[in-house]
Amino acid sequence: MEIGFCGPGLMGGPMIRHLLRSGHAVHVWNRTRAKAEALQADGAKVVDTPHELAAHAEAVLLCVADAAAVEDVIFGVNGLLGPDAGDDVGASAAGKVRWIVDHSSIPPSATRALAERAAAAGVGWVDAPVSGGLGGATAGTLAIMAGGDAAHVAAVTPVINAYASRVTHMGAVGAGQTTKLCNQAIVTSTVAAIAEAVTLAQRSGIDAARLTEALAGGWADSVLLQTFVPRMTQPGLPPLGALKTFQKDVDTVAATAFETGTPMPVSGTVQQLLRLAAAMGLSNADFAAFVDVLQPDRRSAQ
Repeated sequence: MEIGFCGPGLMGGPMIRHLLRSGHAVHVWNRTRAKAEALQADGAKVVDTPHELAAHAEAVLLCVADAAAVEDVIFGVNGLLGPDAGDDVGASAAGKVRWIVDHSSIPPSATRALAERAAAAGVGWVDAPVSGGLGGATAGTLAIMAGGDAAHVAAVTPVINAYASRVTHMGAVGAGQTTKLCNQAIVTSTVAAIAEAVTLAQRSGIDAARLTEALAGGWADSVLLQTFVPRMTQPGLPPLGALKTFQKDVDTVAATAFETGTPMPVSGTVQQLLRLAAAMGLSNADFAAFVDVLQPDRRSAQ
């Protein structure tokens, strides 16, 4: 299949390489052109605007920062479908595009609104946020939680399988984004708890780095424990992502909890912890910097 991909960043780059290795033709756009051009050696074709993808791609995949970026890429001036999508001009502007697959993490309500506009132009929408981080993207083992019409999800699943080990259809449009919020509620709360445990261990005079060994195989063991205890106890490891990403997602969790009347006291506490991190200037710090919020003296010592 001919594929369009918008947003070849930290996660998108490896995903595109898997698509190319699987035999798909991939046309790439990024706001920072150099990130798209870095994939030319792998066989990607760079375009100047998202709208150019409409002439080439049956499916357009997105992996961008937030809902505003998704809307601009699809419906902005020079966007994939353009600002007139839904009227006679918009319908013809869709070109070859049959499906939009959004791997970004955005609010479910925004997803439903954007999908409705795309449907008016005859384009199906699949919200397909991912879990597995950079390691999963590189290995091609991401977990995808999908929302959308069953036929649309089935049509794009063979494409997604190039970089995912599992695609789970969770329901109508927006269901994938809601599932990702559940994922982020669990992940952020767990990483915050690991930071507390590391801090307790260190202030009690024991070697926190040995928690991975001591707790392995027990109920507290997890991929997150094995990943983040080393990152919180060993300096100089390459970052996995920025705390501002967690803050965006937890803010969305809080907004969705309000919309649905869902009590989420643990996520509410994590939200305040992330806001404190931002006030401390840690927005761009690694996910493991939860421990720096709890141990502000540690930052000055490093």
